[in-house]
Amino acid sequence: MLSNQFFQLRPVLLLLFLCFLSPISFSKSSELNSLLQFKSAVQNPDTNHVFSSWTQANSLCNFTGIACNSNGLVTEINLPQQNLHGILPFDSICSLQSLEKLSLGSNFLYGTITEDLKNCTSLQHLDLGLNKFSGKVPDLSPLSKLEFLNLNNSGFSGPFPWSSLENLTSLTFLSLGDNFFEPSTFPVEVFKLEKLYWLYLSNCSLTGQIPEGLGNLTQLINLELSCNQLTGEIPADIGKLKNLWQLELYSNSLTGKLPVGFGNLTSLKNLDMSRNNLQGNISEVGFLTNIVSIQLFMNQFTGEVPEEIGEFKNLSNFSLYRNKFTGPLPQKLGSLGEFFYIDVAENFLTGPIPPDMCKNGILDALIVMQNKFTGGIPESYANCLSLRRVRVSNNSLSGVVPAGIWGLPKLSTFDLSMNQFEGPVASNVGNAKSLAQLFLNNNRFSGELPLAISEASSLVSILLSSNQFSGQIPETIGGLKTLGSIYLDENMFSGYIPDSLGSCVSLSEINLSGNKLSGNIPASLGHLPNLNSLNLSNNELSGEIPTSLSSLTLSLLDLSNNQLIGHIPDSLSILAFSTSFNGNPGLCSQNLKHFQPCSSGSRSRSHLGTMVSCLIAGAVILLLVLVCCLCVKLRHKNLDSPLKPNSWDMKPYHILTFTEKEIIDGIKKENQIGKGGSGNVYRVELTDGKELAVKHIWMSDSGDRKNWQSSSAMLTKRNIRSAEYEAEVATLSSVRHINVVKLYCSITDSTISEALKEDAIKVMRIAVHCTSKLPSLRPSMRMVVQMLEEAKPCKLTNITVNKECQNSSNESLKNTGKIGALEFESKIY
Repeated sequence: MLSNQFFQLRPVLLLLFLCFLSPISFSKSSELNSLLQFKSAVQNPDTNHVFSSWTQANSLCNFTGIACNSNGLVTEINLPQQNLHGILPFDSICSLQSLEKLSLGSNFLYGTITEDLKNCTSLQHLDLGLNKFSGKVPDLSPLSKLEFLNLNNSGFSGPFPWSSLENLTSLTFLSLGDNFFEPSTFPVEVFKLEKLYWLYLSNCSLTGQIPEGLGNLTQLINLELSCNQLTGEIPADIGKLKNLWQLELYSNSLTGKLPVGFGNLTSLKNLDMSRNNLQGNISEVGFLTNIVSIQLFMNQFTGEVPEEIGEFKNLSNFSLYRNKFTGPLPQKLGSLGEFFYIDVAENFLTGPIPPDMCKNGILDALIVMQNKFTGGIPESYANCLSLRRVRVSNNSLSGVVPAGIWGLPKLSTFDLSMNQFEGPVASNVGNAKSLAQLFLNNNRFSGELPLAISEASSLVSILLSSNQFSGQIPETIGGLKTLGSIYLDENMFSGYIPDSLGSCVSLSEINLSGNKLSGNIPASLGHLPNLNSLNLSNNELSGEIPTSLSSLTLSLLDLSNNQLIGHIPDSLSILAFSTSFNGNPGLCSQNLKHFQPCSSGSRSRSHLGTMVSCLIAGAVILLLVLVCCLCVKLRHKNLDSPLKPNSWDMKPYHILTFTEKEIIDGIKKENQIGKGGSGNVYRVELTDGKELAVKHIWMSDSGDRKNWQSSSAMLTKRNIRSAEYEAEVATLSSVRHINVVKLYCSITDSTISEALKEDAIKVMRIAVHCTSKLPSLRPSMRMVVQMLEEAKPCKLTNITVNKECQNSSNESLKNTGKIGALEFESKIY
């Protein structure tokens, strides 16, 4: 009977089961389409790895970032930090009726949040923070189940729907900061969210006072209201937030004192009320025994720093700068914990610097400048290897700086300026490989700068003004390639300015004024590509102003009150520098009216540096041209008279291993290797195998060229030798320079008249003009030799003078025969 009834009912049960499965299957199919629409909206080549599993062949519950409930319906889309780009299709997303979590923070999503968001009624977790949305946030009141809401720093603007928060009473996490909302007063609706443990409303255009009611949020552990336009006093009921571990109210316009009861926030670890107008003492802070970071800088706080702060075992960062604190710092400050940072600059603090802030060896910054501290730097800091910044300037500190501090390996800024320190800079300063800024100005430091300072290779700024340093500026200073500014003014440095200073290629500012420096201004300073300011005034510098300074682009130049002479370079003789050369009576200028005008001689001297390369070229070419004049005659083998060893006057300038006969016998046509306007050049091989270049110089006393047909015709002895010729050849023979070949001797049978001397000088002038394209010169050989070592060499590619210069040579040279034996080279430089 029962069996018959079951069989009769089975079709009905099957129909009911199918009817139950049908909606579920339809929902899954619909949700698959919604997810694929979401994928197409935000997918890009960088997200292929994310969506590789999002195919119709897979179950949607196996898609990356998707979670489902027991019915196989989507409950979570969890894809933060996946480089998603695009506009979110909220109509598709909110069609997922079981969706409880939508987490898409830290992507590149843009566009607006549409009104379709209100259909996500099951949402408990909504995270769209750190994206690039635009427009306003829609009404959120339909999302009554929300527990987590994060929209921070996502580009939203317009008015925020603060009133909708009243319906979100389940919220525990609310983060709306860093958006461009329209200004509004503090939203009292927040005070009804009593389950909140996290409230982040920084930088979201809040104005006015913080009203009473903050104390209702007793579950808060984090309260951030910074970077708004909040005014008035901190509400008194803030002391009820005993679970609070972070309080950030910085960058507002809060006033008044810390409220009584503020010390009840005993769980507080991070306190930042900086950049306000808070006043009064901070005695309440002395009760915050678990505090790690205290940031109260840039307020109007007064009174003393509570002694209890010295007992804090967890304190790491302590910043009170730009207040009006008085009295001493607790001497145990930082000694009980891992103290990392102190900045109490710009107060009125007195007494000694606490000695044990680096007791645990991690202190990074010691900044106490612009107070009234006394005593010295405690010796304990000489062992603080972690220190990167020491700034104790503008106090009343004194004594000798502990030697170990100078060489701390991580120290980057060492600022002791405007105190009363004394003693030397320790030689271990070279160990400070990270030191970038060394500021010692306005103290009583003395002694010489150690050579090792050039080993502090990271130095960018050296400021040693107004001390008692003496001795020479280290020549090794040129090793500081990153040095941008050096101020050594108002000391007692002496000696020369090191030429190596011009190797500090990053220099933009040099101030060496007010010392006892002497000697010339190094020309190398004119080659500093970034130099903007040069002050060498009030020293004992002499000599001429280097013409290389003309290439600089200076905003400040001061060479006044020295002993400089000569011409002021025209490019520096401008109105902007009209007082830059005062106190140098030996200077002259054609442009600056209060200086004497320059004579032609002084102007010529001022250009010697420019012309020095031409002088060298002239000297070399003069020697070649004079020698070449003799060598043309040596082309012919037929001599007018037989040669005799005793018929020649040979003047040696070095120890010789050959005789005049070897030289004369080698003057034959087959040995000729060159020809010039003044003679031929021969390669002569000596009996010992050594090769010499021999130039035979001749000149005609009547314009008659008949005797030029034979070199031998010139080889006749005369009795008179030119003393001036001999002096000049002897001078050239003594020169040691890479650009001048070695002169072994001269073999002469005639004299050089005054006319010859003038013509030889003219030949040199023509050669210089042709080679260097500079105005004609008429220097003496003495000037050539003097300037030779400083010359920039001119290059000649072979032994003969080029045709243009040959044709320019004077042809009235007197007929004389001279042979110069020179060490042979294939090229002359």
